[in-house]
Amino acid sequence: MIKGLWGKKIGMTQFFSPDSKVVPVTVIDVSRWRILQRKSSGHDGYEAIQVGCLRNKYEKLPFSLEWLKNKDKYFMFVRELPCVAEATYTLGELLPLESIELEGLMVDVTGVTTGKGFQGGVKRHGFTGGRASHGDKLGRRPGSLSGLRRQGRVFKGKRMPGHDGVDTMTVKNLQVVRYSPHEGLLIIKGSVPGKSGGLLRMRKCE
Repeated sequence: MIKGLWGKKIGMTQFFSPDSKVVPVTVIDVSRWRILQRKSSGHDGYEAIQVGCLRNKYEKLPFSLEWLKNKDKYFMFVRELPCVAEATYTLGELLPLESIELEGLMVDVTGVTTGKGFQGGVKRHGFTGGRASHGDKLGRRPGSLSGLRRQGRVFKGKRMPGHDGVDTMTVKNLQVVRYSPHEGLLIIKGSVPGKSGGLLRMRKCE
């Protein structure tokens, strides 16, 4: 049995619960992941399977072993998933998710946050800036960086303007609301890191 799941973020929408409440959800595509390699503790030192997300133009083609020789051409993502030693998988088959009870499962979702480029301190760190009246001239500028200690040295880690986003972030304890095996779509309650089309890693909450 695999210990995790990879998927591609589709976007956010809303879901109506059985008690007619609107629930914000994120749709994740977990289809098109094929098993490319089996790693064992005896040969590789650990138990895992290598999986790849097939590119759109090869989705309807029958699997060929030639794809394994040039993975970058046929697969947009190639990743690994830990698994138990007793699990057996066939090369080229789609990742078997029918045997896993996904609905109602609590998962931790890891992704890369959306990049925002160079940002000032107000947007990057939530600074309030200066006053808007009584002759204030600070505005949205960061102000003084340090005192006279050691010739005005700026300490490492000081919150200043700079590149914002593109950080690996994990959101914990998110509930799987629904799983559609025919479409390969996973619907998770709440929001997850990253923009549409980004890669996500899902693990069962410990």
